[in-house]
Amino acid sequence: MKFGGTSVSTRPRWDTICRIARDWHAQGKRVLIVVSALSGITDKLKAIAESGGDAARRQALHAEILARHEAMFAELGLDDRATLQYWLDRLAALSTDARAETGALAWQAEVLALGEQLSSTLGAAYLSAQGLPARWLDARQHLLAQALPNQNAWGCYLSASVPTAPDPALAAALAAQGEVFISQGFMARNAAGETVILGRGGSDTSAAYFGALLKAEKVEIWTDVAGMFSANPRIVPAARLLSRLDYEEAQEIATTGAKVLHPRCLNPVREAGVPLLVRDTNRPELAGTEIGASAGAAAPSVKAVSERRGITLISMESVGMWQQVGFLADVFERFKRHGLSIDLISSAETNVTVSLDPSENLVNSDVLSALAVDLAEVCRVKVIAPCTAVTLVGRGMRSLLPRLAGVLAEFDLQRVHLVSQSSNNLNLTIVLDEAAADGLVPNLHAALIKAEALRAEDPAVFGPAWRELYAHAQAPQAQPWWRRRREELLQLARDGARYVYDLASVRERAAALRALKAPDRWFYALKANSHPAVLAVIAEAGLGLECVSLPELELAAGLVGPERLLFTPNFAPQAEYAAAFARGARVTLDNLHPLQHWGETFRGRAVMLRVDLGSGRGHHDKVRTGGAGSKFGLSLDQLDEFRRLARELDLAVVGLHAHLGSGILDSGHWREVYAQLAALAQGFNRVEAINIGGGLGVPSQPLDTPLDLAALDAQLAEIKAAYPQFELWLEPGRYLVADAGVLLARVTQLKRKGDYRYVGVDTGMNSLIRPALYDAWHEIVNLSRCDEAADTLYQVVGPICESGDVLGSNRRLPECADGDVLLIAQAGAYGAAMASHYNLRAPAAEVVI
Repeated sequence: MKFGGTSVSTRPRWDTICRIARDWHAQGKRVLIVVSALSGITDKLKAIAESGGDAARRQALHAEILARHEAMFAELGLDDRATLQYWLDRLAALSTDARAETGALAWQAEVLALGEQLSSTLGAAYLSAQGLPARWLDARQHLLAQALPNQNAWGCYLSASVPTAPDPALAAALAAQGEVFISQGFMARNAAGETVILGRGGSDTSAAYFGALLKAEKVEIWTDVAGMFSANPRIVPAARLLSRLDYEEAQEIATTGAKVLHPRCLNPVREAGVPLLVRDTNRPELAGTEIGASAGAAAPSVKAVSERRGITLISMESVGMWQQVGFLADVFERFKRHGLSIDLISSAETNVTVSLDPSENLVNSDVLSALAVDLAEVCRVKVIAPCTAVTLVGRGMRSLLPRLAGVLAEFDLQRVHLVSQSSNNLNLTIVLDEAAADGLVPNLHAALIKAEALRAEDPAVFGPAWRELYAHAQAPQAQPWWRRRREELLQLARDGARYVYDLASVRERAAALRALKAPDRWFYALKANSHPAVLAVIAEAGLGLECVSLPELELAAGLVGPERLLFTPNFAPQAEYAAAFARGARVTLDNLHPLQHWGETFRGRAVMLRVDLGSGRGHHDKVRTGGAGSKFGLSLDQLDEFRRLARELDLAVVGLHAHLGSGILDSGHWREVYAQLAALAQGFNRVEAINIGGGLGVPSQPLDTPLDLAALDAQLAEIKAAYPQFELWLEPGRYLVADAGVLLARVTQLKRKGDYRYVGVDTGMNSLIRPALYDAWHEIVNLSRCDEAADTLYQVVGPICESGDVLGSNRRLPECADGDVLLIAQAGAYGAAMASHYNLRAPAAEVVI
């Protein structure tokens, strides 16, 4: 068992170590504990090792380290300090050693090893005092480092490697000495008997080396998280625990940025066939991540997305390299000469670009300068830094490429320097400027789940999300209306597929929006759901109706007065604009063409102008309605021409409008849009209203964070205070009606193909096209079996003759049977409104309750 720095830094943590070790010992196991230095101590020792001639700095750091261990000694309530004092005296001697002036590598290794020597000494004394006799074991007696081919002196002393093979004699010798041992991570000895270091994070590797030498039953890496996750959970709270991995996948994830496990620790246990587990010291009841041989023949899936920062790229260009025998050999010999290990390689006819990972190399300006001078003899050299390498890891990466098309759109407009797909089919890496990588991993993780490339609901691989495991007293979620009315819905489904709308839910949402103080007017986007009963409820609540076609406008005109009609078409024919003016609706333009060619229709009129602010937002590229690739809105570089035409036609621009996308959960988005539009409005003299569009998101997946209406109101009020002369308008659609509607469908057939299980229902994309069109995620439950465990992974499909007729992929449901009723939630928006008679199958009928 290996315990990291945070796990050995307080008495309660040592009590946990004692309890875990005692539990294993009580089961008849011999236990070897490997410990890191107290948290923060290795950094201080590293500062001493790099202090050069600054003796005062060394003494100050020595005093801090001494005080920390004296405090820990007192906290543990120990009495005999003789053994601890030996190492403290050694620290004092090394701090004043003459080798400190030159920073001799052998001296640095001795300094850095002191952290583990001190912590293991404290731990052995404390465990023994707690009635668990623990023998202190010097790791250097058993771990012999050997220099790798071409390894430089720095690597030999500060990033050493230990070849391992099971050693029955060692296992027998230790078994004769005791039952519980405690040793140090991070260190070994070389052939000369000198102390060497295994590299930063090397305590994991020490545990793996011991596990391999002893042919242990298993190696447990105890840390401050429950295991390895599908992304760094500190920045992606929705990251899923990886319950099971094979050695190769775990190696890739660790190598490409996961900090929870050192990449070197996997090869020793893999060669010895020893399972490795990652566990949480604070939550020992959690199973963690188990890493072993084959993880089973699971379907191809991205397991994790990770990033490495501080990457340096070396770009080498020469026209003469094309078909030149030995060019790469000449180039790589120079990297070898400087002791640099190359990570990624990308080549073209006249260019080769490679990456250097600082975790595996000493990459500083001196090394890079010397390398560049040598490389300049054979090619032109360009150093690109700092960069970030973003990596997708999972078996069968090539077969996943079609699913990654939408995911890779996250790199749109980014400066990508290198793309590498691994030869072992386990990863895809993209290197880009470090500054451009902020916020990229959370977006990629969400996109991978929505594209079903990361099969997060597959229980064979994925466990709970970080947020589920570590959430603190989450507010209980309100039960959705359809759970309370289950029996009624089951009866409605007897007559075939049905959309069912709960009008009370629509009223509640409308009231919540109307309670906001900053907006002056609300217009419901009628295209989301145009059922007459739904529209009537919204009209009664005092909202206007936003229409995008003449038929919509005619329907709306029967429900509200002209002052509550908003017409915002896109590429509509001339006659529709004329009809909208005749109805008294407020008309929105977003193009020059109507004024250039149909000027008399608009002469003397008042209109809103929809502008494109240059970028889009939303959960899918097909709902992002900003940027040059979107057909909506007037480009900002055409504003002057629009003003000129408006003056010629005596056209009054009384409002500015922008809508950049849908499904947005970040309240700050509308503040930004509001501020930009208000600033633009200063260039018009008759603007009365600012319409900041809709797109208010509705959480679809369980761990999505709901839109904070209070924060939205406060942010809008802030901008309104700066521009009180303008009314504020919004035009929500899906937010009002999505949760109010469900789609009910009956199970018709079941099928198994390889690792996939299909459940077919009596309607599909003819009723609900959002999953096929937008990769939209809708919650799906087996309404007939709500109380049964959802432990079977299904692909939920319809009867339409299209491969895209998938209502939900990788959904955990109870074992389904013919005739069960499945409920697809959040179907109240863009469901029936977008339905069709494709395959001549009638879409689901609509019912209001």
